[in-house]
Amino acid sequence: MGHRTLLLNGTLTSDGRTWQADLLIENGRIERIDADLSSQQADDIVDLAGMRLLPGLIDDQVHFREPGWEHKANIASESAAAVAGGITSYMEMPNTMPPTDNLDALHDKYARAAGRSRANYAFHFGATNDNADVIARLTHRDCAGVKVFMGASTGTLLVDDDDALEAIFSVAQRVVLTHCEDNQTIQANRAELERTGKTLAPADHPRIRTREACLKSSSKAVELARRLGTHLHVLHLTTLDEMALFAAGPIADKHITAEVCVHHLWFCDDDYARLGNRLVCNPAVKTEADRSALHTALIEDVIDVIATDHAPHTAEEKDGDYASAPAGLPLVQHSLLLLLELQGAGVLSLEQLVHKACHAAAERFGVVDRGYLREGCWADLVAVDPNGATDGGAGLLSQCGWSPFAGHTFGHRIRGTWVNGVRVWDGERLLPEKPAGMRLEFNPLNR
Repeated sequence: MGHRTLLLNGTLTSDGRTWQADLLIENGRIERIDADLSSQQADDIVDLAGMRLLPGLIDDQVHFREPGWEHKANIASESAAAVAGGITSYMEMPNTMPPTDNLDALHDKYARAAGRSRANYAFHFGATNDNADVIARLTHRDCAGVKVFMGASTGTLLVDDDDALEAIFSVAQRVVLTHCEDNQTIQANRAELERTGKTLAPADHPRIRTREACLKSSSKAVELARRLGTHLHVLHLTTLDEMALFAAGPIADKHITAEVCVHHLWFCDDDYARLGNRLVCNPAVKTEADRSALHTALIEDVIDVIATDHAPHTAEEKDGDYASAPAGLPLVQHSLLLLLELQGAGVLSLEQLVHKACHAAAERFGVVDRGYLREGCWADLVAVDPNGATDGGAGLLSQCGWSPFAGHTFGHRIRGTWVNGVRVWDGERLLPEKPAGMRLEFNPLNR
């Protein structure tokens, strides 16, 4: 018998239902879930009376900035912020410096995360105009997915050659993830605004990176995937217009899926006046009508997955003028709290929240034994106090040291996070055990 932890009196949510139960962890996995396990022997016993127990979130899109930009963030700091926010597994993006567009760089990232990441980890491989031959050889043992920047953003990765796109979509054995914004449209919009002599400001961001830029690029990606049978996952959708590209229904019935990020569910263009450059991200936060459309698409299963696109920059970098401010904002520590606020406001049910933020990424990428409260799964768990409160600007663990939620008090508090059965967050602080994160394992895709 290995180390056993007994969680008593929790309110569990998983697999579309919510119920009262106890949960027993042994050797890092969920050993039993039952109505009354109080007679079981355990090394640690935690009473979760009055709390919700959820699967740890799986975030399919984060930027932890290592290697190359460690002055902004690193794997250790950002995974700490993630587990404090209830995220127990993440898939990190390839636009670091150097980019993760070759096997040596991919192996280096896995080596960096081993023993340092507090959450479970995997990495996406970066597509370029000339590495389709490498992408063709990547399997479920190598990477989470293949990221294609069809629009320029932070870093140097950009695929702007149609023949290269066709090759990548044809040969990829993993999910192809796309950042969809049309570069020519963006450049033309910016030039048009600059011709007026106007000094560009944060509120101009959605006028430069417009809905038309998003729709043109997303349409192109979806058309390619339909024609070639590619497993496509379009990231961070932001517009009402794009919803028509995607079918409603369960992930199991789709080879083309869609993701939305928490900041696009929370903010709208009215917030540029308050947050300025700190709200600047790619794709841009757009209108209230777009935000409402994202909410609707989420509950109608047009949008499949919720992620963060956590993308930290220093406050000094963000607070310069608009023209020089980098795009992105830190989100992992508050994403679950944000979603619980939306759930409380009636945007989605708790069961839908858990499905979109926990189950869906596991299903889409074929993550092995994670994302659910099921016997036999790894014990990646988060305990939430629905009567607690969290200051959105206090106790920040991301190295960048700021939050777009400063001044907002969330109506929940995360009281505990477990990664592979190890408690790594107790509601106030990181626990001192050696980081418990493991490399994620994946099943191959059905083509």
